[in-house]
Amino acid sequence: MLLAASVLCAAAAWAEVPQAPHQLAPERWGDDNLAIGYIGHASVLLKMTGTYILTDPTFFDRVGVAIGPFTIGPQRIVKPALPLERLPTPAAVVITHAHFDSMDLRSLAALPKNTTLVAPTNCRDLLGDLGFRDYVELGWGEHVTVQGVTIEAIPVNHWGQRYPGARPRGYNGYLFSKDGVRVLFASDTAYTNLFKRFHDDAAPLDVAIFGNGAYDPWIRNHANPEQVWQMFIESGARALVPVHWDTFRLGREPIGDSMRRLLAAAGADADRIVIREIGGEWFLPHTQSAQLGGDLRKQNARELR
Repeated sequence: MLLAASVLCAAAAWAEVPQAPHQLAPERWGDDNLAIGYIGHASVLLKMTGTYILTDPTFFDRVGVAIGPFTIGPQRIVKPALPLERLPTPAAVVITHAHFDSMDLRSLAALPKNTTLVAPTNCRDLLGDLGFRDYVELGWGEHVTVQGVTIEAIPVNHWGQRYPGARPRGYNGYLFSKDGVRVLFASDTAYTNLFKRFHDDAAPLDVAIFGNGAYDPWIRNHANPEQVWQMFIESGARALVPVHWDTFRLGREPIGDSMRRLLAAAGADADRIVIREIGGEWFLPHTQSAQLGGDLRKQNARELR
């Protein structure tokens, strides 16, 4: 009886969590462009000329430690902008690190298994038996290509243990590339100048996706909004998609603080922040990528001076 009552209470609490401001509609996304949809927290769905990539999936009411049928940890404050039943089968599911809010085993268990699961090093004991068609671990500088998308692990300023004191594990950002389009994904990083190396590449970044939350008091692990904008400018990317904000309460910053401060930091260039709400979508026709890259690199260079 106690178990049944607890389940009913959990279901009632989940029902009261508000819907995302917008719902993603990947069924309407074309195959001839780059499409990005923000599901919530660090969960992003990308479609790169027909190939779906899903990052750090979290689809349930809580993230944290599983005890029987229950999860002990932070509760969502907004539902995912794409329910599991409407999720298209991704070619690859990409995990950045082993923290509970990025490597949610319950969400991974619920995904289609005819896909490739990509993770950092030393995570096989957690992920290797989940039943995915392919499982690949990448260290910094290593890459794998899945349905035409090259996925390269890149360094970030974070840490990878499942919890403090646990065994060491890898932790990654990623560079996604296909047909000349390049997307940087670094959902969990403190400020670092590591992304400057992309600024002068022959093929500039089209989009940088940076984490923008849980910086108070965790500034040594997560960049604050002003630092996010600085890393974006230093990367030379055309557009910015901020993630990892206002989905779970993981820091002391008020709801809305991260986006307000990021827009203020951007000032007159705030239009380059192309997704500002959970459920937001953004599209880049591939014909625009090369055309706009050079002009934006010059603009970023001016802002770095």
